[in-house]
Amino acid sequence: MRTARLRTVHPVLWAGWAALAAGAVLCVIGWYGISGERYAERQLPYLASCTVPGAALIVAGAVLLAHGRGAIAAARVEELYGLLVAAEPADAEAGPGQAAAAPLAVSGDLLMVPGGTLFHRADCPLVAGKAEAVPVDTKLVASGELGPCPICEPAEETD
Repeated sequence: MRTARLRTVHPVLWAGWAALAAGAVLCVIGWYGISGERYAERQLPYLASCTVPGAALIVAGAVLLAHGRGAIAAARVEELYGLLVAAEPADAEAGPGQAAAAPLAVSGDLLMVPGGTLFHRADCPLVAGKAEAVPVDTKLVASGELGPCPICEPAEETD
């Protein structure tokens, strides 16, 4: 599902590469012309007609390439966001409000990661399967040093 915006960015990239190539050619011609002249007054026409415009084309090509790649990245993010928004909920019968209200984890056991700032349900995806996860120390929860995980929302068990 490529968007039309991706197709319009490619000419910008081609123009950038063409400007870079033309600028490099002009710089080489200018260098070759300058290198063949002994006196500075005879070098100035090469500098003015080839080297300076060549350097300007190189800068313009670099700007076009940066803009084109940024536009491609933005179009891809837009496309991925569209896919994310268009994704159907896993349970087709449940309404959109019900799917969002259901907690991700439902286990009553609480775990924490040593050195962490949150406590989690045992089946929370952030601690599930981690060997370093240990049962929650109720003193840390009571003192407020540990907060509830915003993903699995274990706050109901501690009240």
